[in-house]
Amino acid sequence: MFGKLKDKLRSWTKKISEKSEEVGEVFVEEKKAVVEKKVPEKKVQEEIRKEIKKEKIGEVEKISEIKEKLSEEKPGTKSFFEKVTSKIKKIKISEKEFDVYADDLEMLLLENNVAMEVTEKVISELKDRIVGREFLKKEVESEIKDFFREVIEDILVEPYDFAERVRSQKSDVRSQEPYVILFCGINGTGKTTTIAKVADYLKRKNLSCVLAAGDTFRAASIEQLKTHGERLNIKVVAHEYGSDPASVGFDAIAYAKKNKIDCVLIDTAGRMHTAKNLLKEMEKIVKVCKPDLKIFVGESITGNDILEQVRSFDWAIGIDGIVLSKADIDEKGGTALSVGYVTKKPILYLGTGQEYDKFEPFDRQKFIERLGL
Repeated sequence: MFGKLKDKLRSWTKKISEKSEEVGEVFVEEKKAVVEKKVPEKKVQEEIRKEIKKEKIGEVEKISEIKEKLSEEKPGTKSFFEKVTSKIKKIKISEKEFDVYADDLEMLLLENNVAMEVTEKVISELKDRIVGREFLKKEVESEIKDFFREVIEDILVEPYDFAERVRSQKSDVRSQEPYVILFCGINGTGKTTTIAKVADYLKRKNLSCVLAAGDTFRAASIEQLKTHGERLNIKVVAHEYGSDPASVGFDAIAYAKKNKIDCVLIDTAGRMHTAKNLLKEMEKIVKVCKPDLKIFVGESITGNDILEQVRSFDWAIGIDGIVLSKADIDEKGGTALSVGYVTKKPILYLGTGQEYDKFEPFDRQKFIERLGL
């Protein structure tokens, strides 16, 4: 994931350091020329005049002696040239130097499925943080990597845990309501499988669940959810195909209240983000079921198409978090960065396979490490 990024950063910072050393050498040589031409000669002439006046001896006889005397260094002191050289330890990155690097960085981000608007944001933020700033030569690469890491961290919202959210509500003695989580997304992103994984995860955290088969449109969707329910030994509330999905969710919540079940997970039919009538139906489900969390399920490998999808669902119902499926076959990883930036909502989990345990919390630090930072 972004395998070339680390090498490109190292190459760029090396060039900057080498350029700084060249500038430093020119600076030292210029200073050396000035000093040798002006300062010592002036002192020599002054000393010569003093000695001539004092001892009445010839100029030529004193020149070599006085120069030798002035060239002697006092013990424990540095020469002027040593002092100048010792100060050439910092470099400053110019806007022109950054722009050369920015072109390469832009291509790397775009090649790894980072959306153009997100790419521009990352580059702009990085530019603001490093152009005109002084760095120690030996630390320039690590410093720039740190700034890049900070930019990514600012884009990705810190995720939260489903189990902790459920327990937080259940700890309130005034609330006896089940915790309701609704899952949405377009067709074929793996919502039903994701719901089964969440149910298994909550069950392992000693939290009880009921599943609502709210996808009453897709053929075999109800049977698929029931199969998962049987494997996990979890109740599935379902109606006939073509039924109102909002009523399915409502009945599942009523069942959870009656049986003191901790959490209700509502499946919904996949719908294209361009289908306004179907998004209106989603709004009705939200209005009737009043979910505590609305989770968008998208594919890691979708690329930039996922941005318009998640924007549409967020605009329609206001999503609270994101689960990215098929992360195990995503070699690029830019989708997570793009979705996090566009929605300003956390990526909560990654689906990494078909099995129930192939479901891992999204870790910002781990993600950044995989970028080579």
